[in-house]
Amino acid sequence: MLKKDLIKRSPAVRIIGEEEIENVHFGAVLSRAGVGKTRYLVQIALTKLLKNEKILHISLNDPIEKIKARYLEAYNDLVDSIGYVDPQKALRLWEEIKNEKIALSYNENTFDPEKIKVYLKSFKKDDLALPALIVMDGLDFDRDLNETLTELEKISERFGLPVWYSMQTHREQDFAQSGYPVQLEKVKGRFDKAVFLHPKNDKIESVVLTDESRPNEYYLLDPATMMIVE
Repeated sequence: MLKKDLIKRSPAVRIIGEEEIENVHFGAVLSRAGVGKTRYLVQIALTKLLKNEKILHISLNDPIEKIKARYLEAYNDLVDSIGYVDPQKALRLWEEIKNEKIALSYNENTFDPEKIKVYLKSFKKDDLALPALIVMDGLDFDRDLNETLTELEKISERFGLPVWYSMQTHREQDFAQSGYPVQLEKVKGRFDKAVFLHPKNDKIESVVLTDESRPNEYYLLDPATMMIVE
C-alpha cells in the first residue's frame, strides 16, 4: 500500500503521467544549473524502483556515493510528503528497493555509449532482468551530440528502454523562435517529452513541453523537496 501511495504522490507521475514516463523514447528535464534537474530525474526513476523494477542511472557529474545519497534524500522527501509514515515501514521499503538502482559514473573522457551497450548485453548473457529505465545525467547539450544521441537511440530501441536526460540551459540565453530552450530546439525531433524547470519567486515552476505546442501545463514545486505545492 505504501508503494502505491508514494507513486501517486510522485511529482513526476502527477506532472508527466505514469504511462508517459515509461512509454517515451527519449525524455528530458531542462533547467539552468542548480534548479533541480537531477533531483527531478531521481523522482522519475523512483517511480520504477517503487514497482520493484531496476533503473540504470548514468552520471557524468556525480560520483557513485553522491548518486546514492540523492536517491535516499528523494525517497525521504517523497515519504514525508504523504504525512506520517511508520519510520520502520519506510526503512524496510527503502531496503527492499534501493538495490534495484544501478549507478554508473563517468566523465566526458570516459563516457562512451558502447560501454552502456556492452553492460546491458551482460544482463541478457547472464539471464538477468534488464533495467526498466535509463537516467542519463550530465551530457553537454551545448555541444553537437547527434552522434552520441544516435548511438543511445539505437541502445534504447535494441533493449526497449526509455531514456530520460538532464539538459542544462543558461540564464542569459533567449528561447528559440519556437518557444523552446535552444538546447532542446536543436534535438527536439528525438524527444517525445520534456519538462522545463525555472525559478518563480520562492518556488520552482515546472512546465510540460510537447512537440505540438508552446508550454501548456504548469506546476509549482517546493525547491527544497521538488514536491508539488498544493
